[in-house]
Amino acid sequence: MIPTCHMHPSLPPFSRLVYGAWRLADAADATPPTALRNIEICLDQGITTFDHADIYGGYRCEALFGDALKLKPALTRQLQLVGKCDIMLMNDQFPARRVKHYDTSASHIRASVDRSLSRLGVERLDVLLLHRPDPFMDAAQTGACLDALVQEGKIGAAGVSNFKPWDLALLQSAMQTPLVTNQIEISLLARDSFLDGTLAQCQQLKIRPMAWSPLAGGAMFGDSAPALRLRPALARIAAEQGVAPDAVAIAWLLAHPANIMPIVGSNQPQRLARLADAFKVSIDRETWFELWTLAFGQDVP
Repeated sequence: MIPTCHMHPSLPPFSRLVYGAWRLADAADATPPTALRNIEICLDQGITTFDHADIYGGYRCEALFGDALKLKPALTRQLQLVGKCDIMLMNDQFPARRVKHYDTSASHIRASVDRSLSRLGVERLDVLLLHRPDPFMDAAQTGACLDALVQEGKIGAAGVSNFKPWDLALLQSAMQTPLVTNQIEISLLARDSFLDGTLAQCQQLKIRPMAWSPLAGGAMFGDSAPALRLRPALARIAAEQGVAPDAVAIAWLLAHPANIMPIVGSNQPQRLARLADAFKVSIDRETWFELWTLAFGQDVP
């Protein structure tokens, strides 16, 4: 079973691997029963944490997930739900929008949370993230709104996504409650967070980073120069430890002392059923740096 971890004492335990729902509505058979199948395959392995955003699937994924839970309402008590807001897409549901933009105003955050709760069919999001840093954000207003949502019980805690250290520090300075995560792109092909202070800040503040696209959206096994350099080593380690190469790439993230929580997503039952294989893989320090070196194409300085 996939182990649990703690993001904050006020929150329930979260699963160390998170299921990302961003592709849930993309399946050819995207129906409540097939979404429920995905949820149950995850739960069978101990994946109890599910990552959403209001915009996923063109604003359709939350409702599809909520309709799936209506088929087995008791499952809701086993889940931790992460939501996101602030990206304003051009979409036929919002015909008056003239341009894609961000909105971290209190009025929009509240309206988005209420819509997400209604679509998902729940009374609380365990964590709400701001999806992207907003260059027009009023930190005092945004921070006060997030604090109030925690106090009202509509969200268990707040966090951020794709924030640089200075963005997170600004928002946290305007809040009474702690930000509990920064969800960022991290993989063997997306390594900026290891060097730009983002993961260092997470460790300093003792918040758990969440890693979106831990397999680089499939590019890990594509034809780029870093992917081609990595492939033989990933295949060798996978063969030695009896798993598939993608489990090795995820285990590389799990091994890091920042206690990264990878977000994995698929609509293929066979792939979903072996997500827990990442926890069978042992990555020691030298193996970690072997993969790091291959990804960069040169030795560390």
